[in-house]
Amino acid sequence: QVQLVESGGGLVQAGGSLRLSCVASGRTFTSYVMGWFRQAPGKEREFVGGITWSSGTYYSNSLNGRFTISRDNTKNTVYLEMNSMKPEDTAVYYCAASTVFTTTPGQFGSWGQGTQVTVSS
Repeated sequence: QVQLVESGGGLVQAGGSLRLSCVASGRTFTSYVMGWFRQAPGKEREFVGGITWSSGTYYSNSLNGRFTISRDNTKNTVYLEMNSMKPEDTAVYYCAASTVFTTTPGQFGSWGQGTQVTVSS
């Protein structure tokens, strides 16, 4: 099991940028695939992107290159950099850990607490 703590959420204007952080503890951080998800009011949790132990990344097709995921193994931290943000990006953002390559929420065994991101128009 891995424990995850998110930070970096807040209010940003449309067109702006925001970077979220997720710090992992417990099991070895580099042994996990780390994913980012978001959940807007009235919608189901959706996959944003993920990063493997070897720093390969994969993203939702809906993002059109606006988001970037990276990791710093020396800090046991994964980042989600969001650029050119839109009001429809408003959601609670979660980081999650999985031992397999997947985009399915149910296959991620550990989750952060979530951080609210609000994009104003």
